[in-house]
Amino acid sequence: MWKDFFYFSKGQQTGIIVLLVLILLVVALRITLPFLLPSSSDAFDTTFVAEAETFKKSLLSLDSIQQAERQRQFEERYATYKFNYQKDFSNKTAHYSLFYFDPNTADSATFVQLGLKSYVASNILKYRSKGGRFKNTEDFSKIYGISPDKLNELLPYIRIDEKFAASSSRSDIKAVKENPSSPIELNSADTTQLMQVKGIGKYFAKSIVRFRQNTGGFFSVEQLSEIYGMTPENVEKIKPYCTVNPDLIEKIKVNISSVDRLNRHPYISFYQAKAIYELRRKKGKLHQFGELKNLPEFTEDQLKKIEPYLSFE
Repeated sequence: MWKDFFYFSKGQQTGIIVLLVLILLVVALRITLPFLLPSSSDAFDTTFVAEAETFKKSLLSLDSIQQAERQRQFEERYATYKFNYQKDFSNKTAHYSLFYFDPNTADSATFVQLGLKSYVASNILKYRSKGGRFKNTEDFSKIYGISPDKLNELLPYIRIDEKFAASSSRSDIKAVKENPSSPIELNSADTTQLMQVKGIGKYFAKSIVRFRQNTGGFFSVEQLSEIYGMTPENVEKIKPYCTVNPDLIEKIKVNISSVDRLNRHPYISFYQAKAIYELRRKKGKLHQFGELKNLPEFTEDQLKKIEPYLSFE
């Protein structure tokens, strides 16, 4: 009897099968669809992340703009400060006047007006506060910080009161040196003799002697320009009161000197000394200066400078 109740025709069976298939399809889609399509929450998360990144970039861009603006303002302030500083500095250092003064009584403002830097003026005052006195013009060179050029510029304007120079000789009381009546020979004079020339103080006197020792002597007064700190103007002032005797130059004996001995001369480099030594080794002995003229290591001007210092005995 139950068979009659559950009996379906062939067409009904086909319909039932189709219906079951559709049900299965719906169930399958229900299960798999969430995996195939993004959920609304995922879409929200993606949108939020994108907006957050955009906002972050905008903040970074704003920060960069602010930093650039701060950098620009700083550079403008620095440029203004640098300009004003250089202007003030140039006004303080470039504009000064020269006048007679006594370093024993002048105040700091006077020293600054003469072109000395403030710390040098302070050093002078400290020297005096400790009992130091300037008995002659050369004592002024003992102050730390005074350049040789500035010292030579100020020396003619120093006036020492006799009460400070009482223990010194009369020649020391004179602030302005008188040039010697006869020229000073640069290859034989000592520092005391050299300082008799107006424009040559203790510093330059020692430098002249040191130059003479290093080179062997002067062959021309013009070589004074090679001394550190000696300006062309100073050389022109000194030249009329100096002379040179080339016979007093201490010469290098080329035929017996080593490479090291030749190289010790300021005008001869190591490679030039080596070239002279090799030429001597090949020829056995060099007889005259002209034999060096074919060496490529020397220019014509260099040969002229070293010729007075070489001996071929």
